[in-house]
Amino acid sequence: MTGTRIRRGWTAWRRSLDVWKTEHAYAKEEHRRVKAERRARGEGRPPEEMAPAPNGFALLPWLLMGMGALSNLFSDKSTDPVIGGVGLLTFNSLYIFVVFRAFRPQTRKALSTRLALVVMTLLTCGLVGVYGGSWLAFFPLLGLAVGAVARGPHLGRIGLALTVLSAVVAGLRDGWGAIGVAYGTFLSTMVTAAILSLSEAVRDLRAAREELARQAVEKERLRFSRDLHDLLGHTLSVIVVKAEAARRLAPHGLDAALEQVSDIEAVGRQALTEIREAVTGYREGSLATELDRARSALTAAGIEPVVRQSGTPLSAQNEALLGWVVREAVTNAVRHSGAGRCTITVDGSGERVRLRVSDDGVGEAAPAPGAVGGTGLKGLAERLATAGGSLESGPGPRGGFVVRAELPSGEPESAPDAALAERA
Repeated sequence: MTGTRIRRGWTAWRRSLDVWKTEHAYAKEEHRRVKAERRARGEGRPPEEMAPAPNGFALLPWLLMGMGALSNLFSDKSTDPVIGGVGLLTFNSLYIFVVFRAFRPQTRKALSTRLALVVMTLLTCGLVGVYGGSWLAFFPLLGLAVGAVARGPHLGRIGLALTVLSAVVAGLRDGWGAIGVAYGTFLSTMVTAAILSLSEAVRDLRAAREELARQAVEKERLRFSRDLHDLLGHTLSVIVVKAEAARRLAPHGLDAALEQVSDIEAVGRQALTEIREAVTGYREGSLATELDRARSALTAAGIEPVVRQSGTPLSAQNEALLGWVVREAVTNAVRHSGAGRCTITVDGSGERVRLRVSDDGVGEAAPAPGAVGGTGLKGLAERLATAGGSLESGPGPRGGFVVRAELPSGEPESAPDAALAERA
């Protein structure tokens, strides 16, 4: 009996162990899969964390090259160790001062940094001329400091002059050993400048890429908010006008009221489609469609529409832009003008396409003062400006309000979006 219980317990334990092993293996495999997916999507640590910006601490370990000179001060053969110690301390202090100022453009180009390099050069020549031996390593150290500071078009001449100087001073002190000193000085100067210049260029490119991405996001947000304003402003105005007409007609005739309700349904469905297209950025307006909607909206608001169109067919981009102008101008007329008649004229003959929308109202069809830039007529002016056109609006000479738009005929070339870039 006891043996049976032990076997059952052993069997249950083995099953639990197998289940745990299976779950553990599944968890490890899932962890590997998630890591692989994140690596494929580039969701690892950002580049800023992988490659931090260098600073003066990166050049401090090279001061260990001066350990030979320090040990020389404590040897019996050293002459004037006090002067040598003061010179070594001064050189190291100036080196630290220079390399920490070399990683900021403002301090790198400062006069104090250049004067410190001049003092370091004179001090190096003096120490090498007096002590020689292990003190010759101070020329490559000086090359590191010069390469960190003298990045730019004059680097070649400065590096060559420093190399010649090190060769002359080391040659007077150490003979043919000056060749190695000159080579080390030239190499430390040029390699340091190249590495730091490359690192700075990578940081500048990364900053430019982030700025371009930020501007692209800002432009897309502005485009969407502008499209949404123009779409919903016009659509909601038409819905309100037709709803008022349905309410007025309902007591007198149900059929006429139901016709207005059907129009409201059609306008709402069309608005849903246009909003989806605006979200995806693929909406292309049609001037003929906008003119038909303008007639319907003006008629429902009790405003007589007069539409005149002449000239050759317009390009797709011109139709889309002028369609936005018609939509916005008619929306403002329905909302604010109190007009009895609205005239829309499209002239496509000649080198420029002209659109004119005028009414005989009280002249208050303009957007309210203080309106947010990038929406309404101001937003349309920006759109037309990028296509080489213009938009003007204001009170008419005989009263009412007039909106005028002009565009180059044919397919306009998009100019740089200066207004949007400034806003971004």
